[in-house]
Amino acid sequence: MMTLLKLLTFPVSAPLSGIFWIGEQLSERANTELNDKENLQKQLLALQLAFDLGDISEEEFEIQEEELLLQIQAMEEAED
Repeated sequence: MMTLLKLLTFPVSAPLSGIFWIGEQLSERANTELNDKENLQKQLLALQLAFDLGDISEEEFEIQEEELLLQIQAMEEAED
């Protein structure tokens, strides 16, 4: 009986299922990008702390800082 019901409602339920799937994929992608950006910002803060504590040299700090800032900038430009 359920199989017959699924078969009869397939023309309506299939597009709806597809729309829900697309929505879930978009949501997952947005969360992943947000998490990536947050992780980069956390890495930047950790880098600043390591520099402030004297764990890394100024030269190493500047190199790593530039790499992180470029990654953050690229993500922000990709959003636009």
